[in-house]
Amino acid sequence: MTNSILIKNAHSILTGRRGDDARSSASDLRIDQGVIIEMGRDLEAQPGERILDARDCVIYPGWVNTHHHLFQSLLKGVPAGINLTLSPWLQAVPFIYRRSFHEERLRLAARIGIVELMLSGCTTIADHHYIYYPGMSYDASAALFDEAAALGVRFMLHRGGATVTRKLEANDRNYFEPETLDGMISEIERTAARFHQNGVRPRTRVAMAPTTVTVSVQRNELKLIASAARSMGIPMHTHMSESVTFMEHCREAFGCLPIEYLAENEWIGPDVSLAHLTHLTDAEMRILGASGTGMAHCPQSNARLADGIASAPALDRLGAAVSIGVDGAASNEAADMLSEVHFCWLMHRAHAGAATRPRPEGAGEAGADSVTVEQVVHWATAGGARMLGFDGVGTLAVGQAADLAVYDLDAPRYFGLHDMAIGPVVSAGRPRLKWLLVDGRIVVEDDAIPGLDMAQLRAQARADVLCLMKDT
Repeated sequence: MTNSILIKNAHSILTGRRGDDARSSASDLRIDQGVIIEMGRDLEAQPGERILDARDCVIYPGWVNTHHHLFQSLLKGVPAGINLTLSPWLQAVPFIYRRSFHEERLRLAARIGIVELMLSGCTTIADHHYIYYPGMSYDASAALFDEAAALGVRFMLHRGGATVTRKLEANDRNYFEPETLDGMISEIERTAARFHQNGVRPRTRVAMAPTTVTVSVQRNELKLIASAARSMGIPMHTHMSESVTFMEHCREAFGCLPIEYLAENEWIGPDVSLAHLTHLTDAEMRILGASGTGMAHCPQSNARLADGIASAPALDRLGAAVSIGVDGAASNEAADMLSEVHFCWLMHRAHAGAATRPRPEGAGEAGADSVTVEQVVHWATAGGARMLGFDGVGTLAVGQAADLAVYDLDAPRYFGLHDMAIGPVVSAGRPRLKWLLVDGRIVVEDDAIPGLDMAQLRAQARADVLCLMKDT
């Protein structure tokens, strides 16, 4: 066999699927030409096949991160924004620093963010990039795809942008020249023609993603944008209902709730994904569930900015496509998928317990089963792949892409586990990543990315942060 790998002796395999299919009875996987072609026990090696011994390891599908802002990888822990809520944080951090991003800095930030994600076991990344303006001297979209390709991950660009200047930007410090509608659409069309792939196991995809459609574009432009995206055959994405301000603004400006506004303007459906959705009414949740609209759930960022707790379990039950995103590192200083899924698992249990009212008869404890490990893994793998349109990706099964993480639980925090399979989610930390594969190609081995000089990357990050601190 050519390009064939046999992974043997895994202690446990989580598949990313639901229910009884969430765990595999197999201990071995055979991979050929980037695809899983066999799963079982005691599989015999074929001539020329590379053997990877996963003894005492657990195998997960590669994580699918559905919402990020990679440029913010150089904006972690900015003192001016560390204790602010969303709107003042936007003014104090991303809106101030975005002017300082040129191509080299964007590439460095993207490299840092992608490396951070890869070392957590992430194989597919969707980046919502929104630093675009008329007359740009470089192609930011192409630079992001280039950095992802160099590191070997699947990549989707949620191509952001705006055609109006929102109130938060209407001052000398934060002003950023908006694009024209025609200019934005034509640039996205050009990017999609170059990078958007359909079919089974695509490597790159593009979405039409005005930054926040309730404030970043004119009301009369929304249907035009949706029509343009659908005519190109690309999905749509935006920030939505992240804070109570979204509700307040939509009631004042449009006389309705945010999701009602989207529904009126053809911005719901299985080709639409929305980041955050922290504040929703029951009626809005029913609209999202019935339409199959997707959710990029970002629990750590929502907690960091005091946005609240999104109703991901309820949306899942209603039929919405739920996924996990780490959001930008400037509002989530640990922008990796392992910390995200661990926090997600804990947060929803705490939330369910806090909502339980005391009962006189003493039967008031509830919530510890509000989300399971397998459910969170499904959201962060198969759920994300489905939402982003990466067909053939996100689960471990015969015929699926060989995108997978092999975790060696050799640190003390994992000692004593009765169920090793759940260790990467429930025990937190970062287990040693023995191998990470994308399309059957090893992109991380023994917790290191081949060819990457980590010391050099660290030095570049330190130097660039010092420049940003001086220049801003």
